[in-house]
Parts: sequence; structure tokens; C-alpha cells
Amino acid sequence: MEILSAAIPLQVVIDATTIKHDVHLCVLRLDLNHPDISGNKLFKLKYNLLEAERQGKDTLLTFGGAFSNHIAATAAAGKEYGFKTIGIIRGEEYSELNPTLKFAIECGMQIHYVSREQYRTKTTDEFIKSLNNQFNDFYLVPEGGANELGIKGCTEIIQNIPIDFDVICCSCGTGATITGIILSLKENKKAIGYQILKGNNYIKQEVEEWLRKFNSASTDNYHIEESYHLGGYAKVSSELFQFVNHFKEEKNIPLDYVYEGKMMFGIYDMMGKGYFKKGTTIVAVHGGGLQGNKGFDKYKIGTLE
Repeated sequence: MEILSAAIPLQVVIDATTIKHDVHLCVLRLDLNHPDISGNKLFKLKYNLLEAERQGKDTLLTFGGAFSNHIAATAAAGKEYGFKTIGIIRGEEYSELNPTLKFAIECGMQIHYVSREQYRTKTTDEFIKSLNNQFNDFYLVPEGGANELGIKGCTEIIQNIPIDFDVICCSCGTGATITGIILSLKENKKAIGYQILKGNNYIKQEVEEWLRKFNSASTDNYHIEESYHLGGYAKVSSELFQFVNHFKEEKNIPLDYVYEGKMMFGIYDMMGKGYFKKGTTIVAVHGGGLQGNKGFDKYKIGTLE
């Protein structure tokens, strides 16, 4: 089995803000690497799919919320590469399927809802055993594809950047993508991860734990920025909504509201505050996730959950 990706363009962004602060900003368009398994999800699933094949598994089981990019990507990957898929969904069953779950089911994914209380125990031996009893043999992909194989895939993201740069930025939900990037950074380069969940040092602790697992000492070549979650996961302000829509209209780069919009909002705010030295070249990794915008107008600004 060969996991294929389309060519990934690097799009230069020039506007009044970048010119004023003498910052060279480029966007690595991972959102264009695959129509359905897009962004960092393709990198995080790549070696998990290969390992599932190596183990002779024919079913992938994973976890996520009702709007999860990972759920949609895993369902699409199962359809494309010949795996049955099971999605364990946090929360109550919806009377009307949202676009994410509808897409997953159309890809052949079997959806199983669990309470939020049960969901918090998803990594325990007892809960995994209950899933084995219910669904028999499967290959387990953790929420967000966040395991050693997912991180291994993310170490390959940087290989798609054809220019020299000073800073690489990405959004952070589990810490797996930023860890892969940190592990692949060359000397004198820095990574900034934009935490999209509320919680002091949450991603920082996750990253440090992952780095230890990869026998990499904690370094000073990265920073986790916690100022732009806008109230927590899936929280969307009217200011962010306007920023994302303006960015798409002006730069022809669509952003999602949960991950990439917050990262880019943070980059521009930090540029405005003079955080980046003049002459800095920034590569912002577009992690995809645009499927989450489908049907957004049906949901109230403030939260998608």
C-alpha cells in the first residue's frame, strides 16, 4: 500500500501588515495535499495505515467529536485504502447529522456515540477492552492520530518546504504535529504552536512527554502560544469569523475557524505587536480542517459543540 500526497504549494502572503513589519510570510498549503484526507491528517495517518496493513487488520477504530477533522479523514482513508472504519463519537446522538458525520457515514464509517463521561475514559484498559468485546478485532488510532506513528509522519512535513525560513507555525490540538516538526527542525530555527484549547501548559506538557518518548531533550527551539484559543476548543468569536472571511477574500486562502483561523489570527496579532524581528521568514503550516466549516452558518457563533 502506498500513501500518496499531491504536490504541496507554498503560497507567499504580502499585505500591509507584512510590509509594515518587514516579515516574510508563506503558507504551506497542506490543505491541498488530498481532497478528503487533507492537511496534517494525511501525515498522522500515513504510518498508522501502513502499520494496520502490516498487522493484517481490516478495521480502523478511532475517536473524535461530532465535528472532528480526524473522524472525517479516517473515514475517507478507510474508504480509499480498503479498511472498514468505526468512529467513537463524544456526546449524544444528533437528531440531524451534521456535515462531518454525514460525510463519515457516506464513506462507510460505523458511528457509535458515547457519553462525555465515558469518552474521558477512552484511553483506559477497561474501556478499550469493552470496545474489543463489542467490535472484535481492530487497529486503534488514537484521537487526532496522536501516537508515535502519527508524530513520525509529521516529521516529514518540513520536507515540503523548499525555502530557508526562521520560524514555522502550526495550530495545536494534541501536540503531535508540533512535536513532529520540532523533531525535524534544523539548528537556529524555531517552531511556534498555537494552542486552540483552554488550559495552562496543556500542549506544552504533551509536547514534553512526546519528546521524552523520542529520547529528545526539552529544547528552547519551540514555543507554545496560549493566547489565541479565544475561550477554548471550538469557540468562535465574531472577530475571528470576520478575520477568516477577510483572509479568504483578500489572500484566496480559506481557513477553518477552530484551528487554522486561530493560528493565523495569532500570527497577525503578534506581527502587529512586534513579536517577530524585521526580516523574519515565517512558514505557517495550513493543517487543513476545512470540512469543519461546512454548514457553519447553521451554528451559533460562540461554539461548534
